[in-house]
Amino acid sequence: MSDDFLFADDDGEEELSVVGTWKVLIVDDEPEVHTVTRLALGDFVLDDKRLDFVSVYTGEEAKAYFRQHRDVAVVLLDVVMETDNAGLEVAEYIRNELDNHFTRIILRTGQPGQAPERSVIVNYDINDYKSKTELTAQKLFTAMISSLRSYRDIVVIEESRAGLEKIIDASADLFTSRSLEKFMQGLIQQLSSIMGFSKDAAYITNAVAVSRPLKTDAAEDELFVFAGNGEYAGYEGQQLKESISADVYELCIKALNEKRIIFGDDYVVAYCYSKHHKGSVLYLSGVPRRLNANSMHMLKLFSDNVQLAFENVLITQDVESTQREIIERLGRAMDSDTQTSRHIQRMVEMADLLGRYAGLSETEVYTLRMAIPLHDVGNTNVSSQILMKTDELSEDERFAIRQHAEFGYQILKDSDSPTIQLASILAKEHHERWDGKGYPAGLQGEAIKLESRIAALVDVFDALRNQRPYKPAWSLEKTLKTLTGESGRHFDPNLVKLLVENAPRFDAIQQCLSDKFVANKEN
Repeated sequence: MSDDFLFADDDGEEELSVVGTWKVLIVDDEPEVHTVTRLALGDFVLDDKRLDFVSVYTGEEAKAYFRQHRDVAVVLLDVVMETDNAGLEVAEYIRNELDNHFTRIILRTGQPGQAPERSVIVNYDINDYKSKTELTAQKLFTAMISSLRSYRDIVVIEESRAGLEKIIDASADLFTSRSLEKFMQGLIQQLSSIMGFSKDAAYITNAVAVSRPLKTDAAEDELFVFAGNGEYAGYEGQQLKESISADVYELCIKALNEKRIIFGDDYVVAYCYSKHHKGSVLYLSGVPRRLNANSMHMLKLFSDNVQLAFENVLITQDVESTQREIIERLGRAMDSDTQTSRHIQRMVEMADLLGRYAGLSETEVYTLRMAIPLHDVGNTNVSSQILMKTDELSEDERFAIRQHAEFGYQILKDSDSPTIQLASILAKEHHERWDGKGYPAGLQGEAIKLESRIAALVDVFDALRNQRPYKPAWSLEKTLKTLTGESGRHFDPNLVKLLVENAPRFDAIQQCLSDKFVANKEN
């Protein structure tokens, strides 16, 4: 081996500020090859990141390492080790078995005739092929630069793809808080990728803080983490001052008050403009290099526009929240119980829970929550004296009550709204029975819509567990025993099974949303 391979030239430049490393795996059965490789590339720096060398000495050790680590940027791979083609087997294993197409593979051989270059390049997905006799320090340096730049660009593209996938996935259901958080995380991930950050590096941390999260009674000037990646993943909803250091918090406050972007050696705090509110703050720490003018411009564009998109979604959520509240209040107004009853609220929460257990999608659960307060809309056509009667009902009174199902359906049918469409079905079917002996149509089994079966079960569960004009509240044990006895008769057996198995969660809703008046003692 030549002296040029052993020692890199010292150009006398001032030492660079280094943040992070590129992981390089050396696979060779000759220990001296590991030594000279480390010496030749000891002062290598790309994008302010040095090389982190890992050494293994056989093909099998290399395979084992790759099974455990997906963050190898470049592998310097010897062809001939424990077998004549051990290196080629490792290359094939990396690409085909582990499906790793990120790591750059530089094949090195001391016996080029044994593995002809053209044949290897054609048949194996490698990125460079070098004979050890020709691999000077300069050529090794050039090969490493080329491979790392390729790896960096591939990772950035993959990060952008993953971020875009997150945004597209979230856009299908943007208007729930959970999807909105996913959408924001996708935007952060996209920004990180475009600016050259890597999600695989542990030093990447970022968060979006807002003055108030959804549904909170906190003071307007308090900051909360709305969406976070890296170190801040899982911090959503927490106060910012409790999630970051005091120094960083002060920077966030400064950026917010001065409405500007603050750049540091390894962090960025960006103010996100708002037309209607105080604004938000985007914080990224562990920046792997000092940002260039293009990255700064991109960050400013992002911060200027992301808050506007965020607020548009919040406005939509506010409209939907208002609609939901109106429906719930109408439902309570039509409820035959007293105005202090929280029957409708309990039904909504229990239907949500049982619907999820029964396999309804997020959209279906949301629509059920919106529709269920209107299931008894037909009661507006029934005399309140009949509904509140404590004595036994006459046949005419029973007929009048049964008419409420059909009447409710007639009020709500023919709507183009999915919520009102479901509400019309709930109004008509929530007194149907699994055995076909219900009303008004005598539907049986799965001919009854699943949402209607859910509404019927939680309605009766709630009626039994709470005081009514004609009865005191029942105990949980007595209620479950009654529902189990009606399984396969009045109710869908699978739904009864799900409710009984998860009875504590349903009863927790009862306790949390108990009626404001004092109920009779349970019997």
